[in-house]
Amino acid sequence: MYAMGQVRCPEQAAGNACHSLSSGYFMSQTTALRYRLELKAPEAHLFQVSCIVSHPDPRGQVFTLPAWIPGSYLIRDFARHVQRVCARDERGELTVTKLDKQSWCAAPARGALTLVYEVYAWELSVRAAHLDASHAFFNGTSVFMQVVGFEHLPCELELVAPGGDRATGWRVATTLPRAEAPPYGFGTYQAENYGELIDHPVEMGRFDLVTFYACGYPHDVAISGRHRADLDRLARDLKLLCEHHIRFFGEPPPVERYLFLVTAVDDGYGGLEHRASSTLLCSRGDLPFPGEAGVSEDYRTFLGLCSHEYFHTWHIKRITPAALQSASLSEEAYTRSLWAFEGITSYYQNLALLRCGLISPESYLELLGRTATRVWRAPGRHLQSLADSSFDAWIKLYQPDENTPNSTVSYYSKGALVALCLDLWIRRETRHARSLDDVMRALWRRYGQSGAGVPEDGFERVAEEVSGVALGDFFQRYVHGTGMPPVEELLAHFGVGFHVRPAEGADDPGGRPLKESGERLARRVALGIRLAENQQEARLATVLSGSAAEAAGLAAGDVLVALDGLRVTAQNLGTSLAAHRPGERVVVHAFRRDVLQEFLVELQAPALDTCYLSLTDPVDGPVRARRSAWLGAV
Repeated sequence: MYAMGQVRCPEQAAGNACHSLSSGYFMSQTTALRYRLELKAPEAHLFQVSCIVSHPDPRGQVFTLPAWIPGSYLIRDFARHVQRVCARDERGELTVTKLDKQSWCAAPARGALTLVYEVYAWELSVRAAHLDASHAFFNGTSVFMQVVGFEHLPCELELVAPGGDRATGWRVATTLPRAEAPPYGFGTYQAENYGELIDHPVEMGRFDLVTFYACGYPHDVAISGRHRADLDRLARDLKLLCEHHIRFFGEPPPVERYLFLVTAVDDGYGGLEHRASSTLLCSRGDLPFPGEAGVSEDYRTFLGLCSHEYFHTWHIKRITPAALQSASLSEEAYTRSLWAFEGITSYYQNLALLRCGLISPESYLELLGRTATRVWRAPGRHLQSLADSSFDAWIKLYQPDENTPNSTVSYYSKGALVALCLDLWIRRETRHARSLDDVMRALWRRYGQSGAGVPEDGFERVAEEVSGVALGDFFQRYVHGTGMPPVEELLAHFGVGFHVRPAEGADDPGGRPLKESGERLARRVALGIRLAENQQEARLATVLSGSAAEAAGLAAGDVLVALDGLRVTAQNLGTSLAAHRPGERVVVHAFRRDVLQEFLVELQAPALDTCYLSLTDPVDGPVRARRSAWLGAV
């Protein structure tokens, strides 16, 4: 459970210590807190939430709303969307005093206390809440205030159907346990405690629903938004994927039922894990079309997202860092081990697609090459370690700026590369008797099934113990230091080639060999910049460390207008540069704010920052055998 910090209200501060779980007033263990959620004004995006506390603290009851949501490590201050807070008891209205940015205290009540407030919900993301006339979606962290001191008590939630014609065809999709509500219906739900209440997102509206069974357990896919997805195919493919993950850790799964909550939009991507469900935002083109053959690149992206969030059902929701397990949702919770949870999950998300037969080995290696490319294109990998990237997630990963590529490394991307190399390292050093798979299963038995939190060095200790390999130097170099693991050397041992080349253009994601001829490539030049997206003007979003642009004095925000006296735009910049050669000097004119400035730029050859992998064939029998054991194919 994720506990909220305790807050004192004025009545408590006037001589009484803040009530705690070890002393003071307690609610009956058998009495549930009752929440009620209504769609007060969908056109104004307003939920109305009521919380009834049967036996409130006689010194004044404190309520508080989380500042962040588990799985997304940024203070989001959900309380900024709360308005019209009021309270009453059997005598009438009670005074409510705001204590800090996310906490309120109701005056001492006689009998039951009812707190009523509105929540503005207009963020279409997997992390918050969204309401309009077409649907309603929320995470509990956005809408349900915690009754401080009573976090451990059972909760009851009534979801109220919209009135009039709005209710026609509306259903409810959630894994929150039902009390009196019918399947997929409005009514009452229940939770063992506040932690469970906020860990089951809810979708209400008209959505498409398909059910499949993985290892005998029901899994639902609910898709909101306009789409043309082949639901039968989606169910078949996700069944294969989910059964693979279940069998990877061992049957049965840790949940009785699972739900993929999907919102399809024109252009979007994101996911967030929960204890028995995941929320997914995707482009409608990422879903499989009826009659579509094979797995398209877009559909592969969606399957990878589903794989990632489903793997989290074990690895972070139950194999949980101790620092997050006991964390308060009112302030940051620091850990240096996020790389071992998000990075390892990122490694397995695509490997699972291959192992269960949804994609080919070549497709998997393309994805690995793209992951490596993202790391190679981040100069910040030389400055920030994976451990520090994990620790700084609260101020860096979710708040990127123009200098982010130069100063940070992603614990997702580099974490996945380190996980790959750790897997191959263990396989090689144990003569293929052990692997990262064995480490993950040991983590599940020791921490996931017991409920104990993983200490900061827990993953590293289990990896050494299970593998029997001394891994201290590996972790010191590649996790706590800024070294790059020996990707090429390790892959070669398994019959896979690793190659690095220049990018063919700004939209080249890597993963594939060059299309250009060697002669044409030798003539190319680069400024070392990234342009702002979706703009006609050539506005610099990032100037990379060590680049020609940086040496000349160009900076993020500058707008290039001419190169050697000829106008440039975002569309023709590449063509303009193609007329020059590495080592040439060109005059660049750019606006910095409203001032036209001139820069002398010495052009460079493009960086070797784009990676791709290839199967090395022919290979001898032992190499083919160990490659097959790793990939589960070939």
